[in-house]
Amino acid sequence: MSSYTDETDPAAKQRFERELGDAKADKLEALETLDLQNIDDADGLLRAMSKTAFGGRRLGEAADALQAMVADPQCSVVMTLSGAMTVAKMGLVITEMVERGWVQAIVSTGALMTHGMVELAGMEHYKAKDELQDKELFEKGYNRVYDTYELESSLNELGTRLRTIFKEVDQNFERYSSWQLTRAVGQRLAEPGMRGILSACYRKGVPVFIPALTDSEFGLDLATFYMEEMLATDSETSLSDALGQLQTKFDPFGDLAHYTRFVLNADRLGIFTIGGGVPRNWAQQASPFVDYMNQPLNRNEPLNRFRYAVRICPEPTHWGGLSGCTYSEGVSWGKFVPPSEGGLFAEVYSDATVCWPLLVQGVAQRLDKAGVQVTSPQIDLDGFLPPSQA
Repeated sequence: MSSYTDETDPAAKQRFERELGDAKADKLEALETLDLQNIDDADGLLRAMSKTAFGGRRLGEAADALQAMVADPQCSVVMTLSGAMTVAKMGLVITEMVERGWVQAIVSTGALMTHGMVELAGMEHYKAKDELQDKELFEKGYNRVYDTYELESSLNELGTRLRTIFKEVDQNFERYSSWQLTRAVGQRLAEPGMRGILSACYRKGVPVFIPALTDSEFGLDLATFYMEEMLATDSETSLSDALGQLQTKFDPFGDLAHYTRFVLNADRLGIFTIGGGVPRNWAQQASPFVDYMNQPLNRNEPLNRFRYAVRICPEPTHWGGLSGCTYSEGVSWGKFVPPSEGGLFAEVYSDATVCWPLLVQGVAQRLDKAGVQVTSPQIDLDGFLPPSQA
């Protein structure tokens, strides 16, 4: 028992008493000092970090959640990607996760995938030079992404290569969506022997959805292809008038329908998120979409909410944006299974380029040492099977 008497105020002479708790009786978990002399690899480092505090503990707990998610044979995992992660040279981290079977679908920004296509086609990104001013960069065709350059010549070369793929897709489909476009790119663009996101996704049967396709060089290249096709027979039409007549076979509702079918057919769901933005919200909205449809369509389809969730994002919650909102908030929307019913979530507030490679390397080592063979349910939908099984 602890007591305190205010001796400075004789008139008060008030005595405060409280019963101090017993940590063991209250089943508190003791922290452990991180001892680098006892750590041999990334797995060991993450295990040790999980017993520390602050961001280190969050990353260690994220490793536990990611391990549980990918090792669950009944779980299908969606990866959502935003930010300039391919310009930042994280493309092979994504590729590694796909090749290991940790991911069954990807939802991404178009820009991230476009920069990844530049890599896949054998072209490079470059470190920015402080002495070059942005006006000069424009004149040289060096598009700056913070401390990195994407060359305009690379995007032009990519656009030329993509036109052949666009023409083939246009001829083969009455209508198509982004996952069919990205599958065709993954099949045809890669240089011999080149590892990359879309080529790995094609080989593994992992569809890549781009909900905001027109917000990217990839989407602009597609629009330009259709403009070229239209103006080939009428070159005198003004650009403004031609834009007013622009029509394509691209249908974003095909993406929404196909992805929602995947969610309905999955046994259990997990989500791994880098950043936030449109990819995060779009991937999470399938369950509310089904909920919305049930009443007007007179259905009673069960809601398949995410049971596992791991995200890395530097945005704090108090800005009020979806990129920073917690998984707990998502529970209120019917997007996630609450922890009280078995939901397992981990959120790391950090620059993904700092902690994402460590997370993937550590969990990969952990699974390899344990001899765990990662498997997931087979989703019998177009695009979700490797070419040999389709």
